[in-house]
Amino acid sequence: MDWMKMPPLSALRAFAAFAERGGVAEAGDSLNVSHAAISQQIRALEKHLDMSLVDRHGRALELTLAGHRLAQALQLGFGAIENAVQELAKQSDARPVRITCTPMFAAKWLMPRLGEFRERHPEIDLILDPTGAVVDMHKGDFDLAIRYGDGHWGGLEAEMFLPVQLVVTAAPALIAGRDIASPSDLLDLPWVEELGTTEAGAWMRSRGVDSEPRGPRVRLPGNLLLDAVVGGQGVAVKIREFVLDELASGRLVELFREEDARGYHIVTRPGVVRPAARKFAAWLRRQGTV
Repeated sequence: MDWMKMPPLSALRAFAAFAERGGVAEAGDSLNVSHAAISQQIRALEKHLDMSLVDRHGRALELTLAGHRLAQALQLGFGAIENAVQELAKQSDARPVRITCTPMFAAKWLMPRLGEFRERHPEIDLILDPTGAVVDMHKGDFDLAIRYGDGHWGGLEAEMFLPVQLVVTAAPALIAGRDIASPSDLLDLPWVEELGTTEAGAWMRSRGVDSEPRGPRVRLPGNLLLDAVVGGQGVAVKIREFVLDELASGRLVELFREEDARGYHIVTRPGVVRPAARKFAAWLRRQGTV
């Protein structure tokens, strides 16, 4: 099909509305535009096709033979488009909402609360994909991501819903007999980090320490990391809310705490978000304020 020869879709839609409604005023009402705009679009369409579609000689506007033929084709065409759009919309609504987040966030924050969402929205299916890797949201495989950071991810929409505190923590046995007064005192200790992150070095740099940690570093899936820290295998940078029980029981000690403008964000692609995904995002916002 040579799209360069096709009339503007707006003109075709205006003419189809006129043919269906029987008048320019009625067509304007159906498309929420003025009757003058309908007349202008029909004249532009006639000029494009170089033929009359409407007979204007009588008191009432009538379709010409060419106008009748085009109107029938447009009725079929726009009807097929409407049916296809409705079918696609139903398929979209039926698809599960796909969410990506880190394993630690999933285990320590999301899963304990997810039952409440299921009670509120039993009609919505979810697919949760915990991973330490930063997923490329532009590919369209996921409806939304839950990410920790400052909210600046190029080409994506981000909204903070859960401000949090970072702490550096370790098992008491690991630091026994050590004087930990500044971040540089941690350089020779072992570190544990979540797969896909470089938390140790990033935290050191944020505190003005140029050197990377010199001790051994182990990277683990988020669901194994907390056990490793409690077991004395290394120092870790953690979200304070995720280790409150361990801190209260004395299984972990807090070495440093910092507060900044970062937190967990709802991250989506620009544009329209599916209704089911919007409901999940709204639920996340409410949970962040509890």
